[in-house]
Order: sequence, then C-alpha cells, then structure tokens
Amino acid sequence: MESFYRTHEYLLQHLNLPLRRRLMDAIDGNKRLICVRGSRGVGKTNFLLQYAKENFAPDDRRCLYINLNNFYFTVETIQNFAQEFRMRGGKVLLIDQIFKYPNWASELAYCYEHYHDLKIIFSASSVINIEDAKYNLQGKVTTYTIRGFSFREFLELQTGRSFKSYLLDDLLKHHVEIAKEITAKVQPLNYLDDYFHHGFYPFYLEKHNFSENLLKTMNMMLEIDVLSIHQIEQSYLPKLRKLLYLLSLSTAENPNITQLSIDIETSRATVMNYLKYLEDARLINLLYHESEEFPKKPDKLYLHNPNLLYATRMVHVERQSLLETFFYNQVHKDYKVNQGAKNSQFLINSQYHFNVGARIKGRFNPDVYYAIDGIEIGEGNVIPLWLFGFLY
Repeated sequence: MESFYRTHEYLLQHLNLPLRRRLMDAIDGNKRLICVRGSRGVGKTNFLLQYAKENFAPDDRRCLYINLNNFYFTVETIQNFAQEFRMRGGKVLLIDQIFKYPNWASELAYCYEHYHDLKIIFSASSVINIEDAKYNLQGKVTTYTIRGFSFREFLELQTGRSFKSYLLDDLLKHHVEIAKEITAKVQPLNYLDDYFHHGFYPFYLEKHNFSENLLKTMNMMLEIDVLSIHQIEQSYLPKLRKLLYLLSLSTAENPNITQLSIDIETSRATVMNYLKYLEDARLINLLYHESEEFPKKPDKLYLHNPNLLYATRMVHVERQSLLETFFYNQVHKDYKVNQGAKNSQFLINSQYHFNVGARIKGRFNPDVYYAIDGIEIGEGNVIPLWLFGFLY
C-alpha cells in the first residue's frame, strides 16, 4: 500500500495541466460510484489526477489513485484493496484502466453495496457500455463522458484567454453578438486549420510527433478497445485496419457495405458489426435518417474528428470532408445528429436543418441554417462554422 501512496503523491506533485476540463464541475460529489468514460487519448487519466489535486493535498491519504496495469492486481482483488484502503482512513479511490481487471464490474458492485463510506471514481473505455445489464451496475453507477478538446478549449490553450460555451439554441439566436464578442479578443480563423490537424487530442501538448502519436493511439484503439474488449481474435486486426483506411477515403459518402465486405474478405453482417465497434471506439460516426439506427445501413459515414482524417489520408484531405466532420463532431456531444432533408446535410434534434460548407450553394433556403467556413461573423441563417466549436 505504501508504494501506491508514494506513486500517487509523485503523480500529483508533477501534474501540469494547462487547461481545466469543465466536466470537473459536473461531477456529483454525493455519488459513491462514478465512471468517467472516453476514448483512448482524450485525457481520462489526467482527469482522475486533476480531481485528486483539486480536492486533496498530494500527501492526503484519504484519496488514492491506482492503475490496474500494476501487476499487483493479478493476485490482489479490488474489493480487498478497497477494504484495506478504508481501514487506513481512505475515502476516495480513483481507479484507472479498469478493463485490465477481469471481474471489475462485480467487485465494484460489491464495494458499492458494502463500503458505504467509500467513493470510487473509475475510468472506462468508450467501448464499454456501463449500463449493460451484464455488469449489474444499474442504479449504482453515475456515468460521465470526457471528450477530446473542443475548438473553444483549443483556443483557450493557444491564446491563454477564457471563453464561454453556449447552448445550441442560444448560438442560433444570438450568433452575431456572440461572434463579435469572441472576435474582439481573438481571430478564430487563424487557429481553425491547426485544430483540424491536431487540436482534438490533448497529447498534442506533448513534445512528440503528433501524427505518429495519433497513429499509435488509433492502432491501440483497434487492438485493445475493439479486439480485446469485444474478444475478437487478433488475426482479424488486418481486416479492421484495412476497413478503417477504406472508410477514411470515402467519408461523407454513402458507404457501400457489399464492396467493403469484398475488399476486406468478410461478410456484410461482419462489416456492419465492425462499423458499430469502430463507432463505439470513437473512430467513426455513423449518420442515419431520423427514423433509423443500427443495425440498419447508415446513410453516411464520417471519421470521428478531423485529426483522424489527416492521420489516415496523410497527403490530401478534402476541405468539404473536413468541414462536415468538424461540424458533426462538435455538435454530436450534446445533440442528436441525423441525415438532413430539405437539401440539407444534417438534421439536429429533429428540429434544425443545416448545410455545411465553404459557401452557400444554390438558392438560399430560409428553413435551413448555413454553417459556413471562412467567415468570422454571420448574418441571419448564415453562421460561421467555427462557432459550433463553442458548444462545449
């Protein structure tokens, strides 16, 4: 136990986070079992450490961060460790890499039911559906989702300034005033292309080659978050990698499932399952008409965020694909996104139709909002695309 305390204290003393994630304010301090879900690379570990640093001194033994990567947990159980931690006065146990432990769900449920004086906050992959009945955690666990940086957060990091986030309804009604307030402080268009290339994943702040780091992260998503968690044989990894690459070449298009099944030499049903696994891992986004959903074939398919387009395509990234990918990614966090009608690309919350692009094509439709690239301030139904990066 002493070695875990020392590691915890060292990590907090050397924690240097240039941006505070606002999800921290959403955590309900009265809940005893909390899950922080997110895809690989978005900062789950740093979030747990930041929670500890904000609420406890580094040497305060009432809080302890543990990583289940530690070989100690091949012989020690979570519930026994939690019991010993409580006996030493522990109150908050932060658990990272939960999927590395085979019986994590049942033991967390045991701790919740028997250790009423202990709070447990644990991180989990976006692939794991915590509410699934097989985990027996319904009614016990409160789940929060952490994402990569929004464009607003990226701007804060790059400029040192603080900016508000906005609800979609407020943005649509007051976008001119909001844009004028922001552009009085910064020129967002000067930063948008950098965000497209490397701004979504927090590890861009590390002094390493971002593209190489992202490729490594994507491969780990496939190998661990898809294959390992879904218990798929390792021999199928080349098919998954090839599928993801082929999808990256045809983003914002109607996917040809039959051709994809031929290309990766598997069945249509398997391709559809793979699409769902890739979506759960936050590698792609599937777009459906309002009345449809998986397991039906999607109407369109996008990579999860613009950074992934650069990582997979390497050389040429089509601008229109970037713009639509950015819009879907930023809006999708808190709003339902479907295939649009009325000659629009997207339908948001079954209410708002959107066209996204570099300019308005054809006649202006008063029933459609236009998210336009390359403008700082809009007018009427024409809204700067970058503003949708201020939704979280």
